[in-house]
Amino acid sequence: MTATPEDVSRQIERGARLMELLARTALADQRAFAELYRLTASHLYAVALRILRESALAEEVLQESFVSIWNNAGTYLSARSQPLTWLTSIVRNRCLDHLRRRALDTVTIDDEEQGMAIADDNPSPLDMLLASADARALRRCVEALDADQRQAVALAFYRGLTHSQLARHLKQPLGTVKSWVRRALERLKSCLDGAGINRSSER
Repeated sequence: MTATPEDVSRQIERGARLMELLARTALADQRAFAELYRLTASHLYAVALRILRESALAEEVLQESFVSIWNNAGTYLSARSQPLTWLTSIVRNRCLDHLRRRALDTVTIDDEEQGMAIADDNPSPLDMLLASADARALRRCVEALDADQRQAVALAFYRGLTHSQLARHLKQPLGTVKSWVRRALERLKSCLDGAGINRSSER
């Protein structure tokens, strides 16, 4: 569909407005930042949701992204990209960081029968990351976990349960479940680091 002159004019005005808001945000203008959020949050949330496929995680990443935008608004250069493109790239990179971390943490409840797997059967960036990981080393690290830790992590990452849902499902106190998941992830990361397959996703 060909854009009309009115569409082009609106896009130019929107871009100019976002540039102004980013410039003011770089000066710690909270009102400008709030307006920037109002104008772009729905679009950026849709981007996160398409990549992550989970509404709660998309909302979490969106908030993380806006913290990054607040802290880095001064680095935006209009000569390199349109403001919405720059904002979208921040969200996309945050999403990919989450997928990379989850790729190394995802386990199934019964990995002897099912192998390492994820909840969605359709190919995704997470599928490709898992396919490239050292499956044997990952299996050894998972098998080294305590049974309670392995089950908690499996339910959290394979089925996508929250800490509260885990506590209800396992009939355990919320604090206990959080501790199981935290310790399991710490042990997995340490084990994978030792195996040389846990590549950092920090930027």
